[in-house]
Amino acid sequence: MADRPLIGVSTYLEPRARWGTWELEAALLPAGYPRLVQCAGGLAAMLPPDDPVWAAGTVARLDGVVIAGGPDVDPACYGAERDPRTGPPAPARDAWELALIRAALAARTPLLGICRGMQLLNVALGGTLTQHIAGHAVAPGVFGRHAVRPVPGTRYAALVPEETAVPTVHHQSTDRLGTGLLPSAHAADGTVEAIELPPGQGWVLGVQWHPEMGEDLRVMRALVTAAGSGT
Repeated sequence: MADRPLIGVSTYLEPRARWGTWELEAALLPAGYPRLVQCAGGLAAMLPPDDPVWAAGTVARLDGVVIAGGPDVDPACYGAERDPRTGPPAPARDAWELALIRAALAARTPLLGICRGMQLLNVALGGTLTQHIAGHAVAPGVFGRHAVRPVPGTRYAALVPEETAVPTVHHQSTDRLGTGLLPSAHAADGTVEAIELPPGQGWVLGVQWHPEMGEDLRVMRALVTAAGSGT
């Protein structure tokens, strides 16, 4: 077990969660995330929101970082006015995850952003988001599936060279890409579904879908492999 790369996964902080006879504030992470890390050969550690000042020290103890899906990113993070369809802000989580992303980028720690995590990666590098798109969410709390096509020559295409159907639920997407980021997959309607930094800038990938809700291990296995090799 000691040889498994340690992968930190960011979590929700919910004011009220219920289990058994208890109803308390809780740090939550859907079980699909640690299960995916474990199936890909890693050891999962939950990273609940914390003071951003501790982000660099936290990342220094990890071999890889996953920024999980979750609520909409506050438009203030990228200098935009709030669309009425944008969900309520989660300022503590925004600040913590942005700090984790910046610390991982600075340390060249392998980094995977999932759904909201991909959007935050884009924002951390100066990009913006489209606050509402249609056709990528079946209903609140329900995962749909749609096809994603890789961009030839990218890191993602090397991992998943064919068009695949992926589990998805989101109503926001990347708009202007952040500094250095490249699109590496698209949906049929042109929505950017994956982004990455060039290989010389470390192992950095964001996917707009939810691999933790599927059975394809290739993306997470690549992160774990990179984390284990120190690249």
